[in-house]
Amino acid sequence: MDWKIQVKEHENKGSFYIEENEEIVAEMTFSKAGDQRIIIDHTEISDGLRGKGVGLKLVEFAVDYVRSKNIKMLPLCPFVKSTLLKHPQWKDVW
Repeated sequence: MDWKIQVKEHENKGSFYIEENEEIVAEMTFSKAGDQRIIIDHTEISDGLRGKGVGLKLVEFAVDYVRSKNIKMLPLCPFVKSTLLKHPQWKDVW
């Protein structure tokens, strides 16, 4: 399935999310730590999407996002941290 990931930013917080029928069904939240880093603090996937690779897609999107802005991420979310550790090609973003 092809999920459309969107970005929502407000002041020093934001999220990457997937919406279905005007309801957020997957979301990864972050805080901005200055101009050079975001802190990813939480990932939540609805029960119906678990085990379908949605979390990995959100992490991939976050990697592309920080690379495009030439910043880094600090993965406080255990899911994001473990996913990054499994993909050494993303080592440059954190």
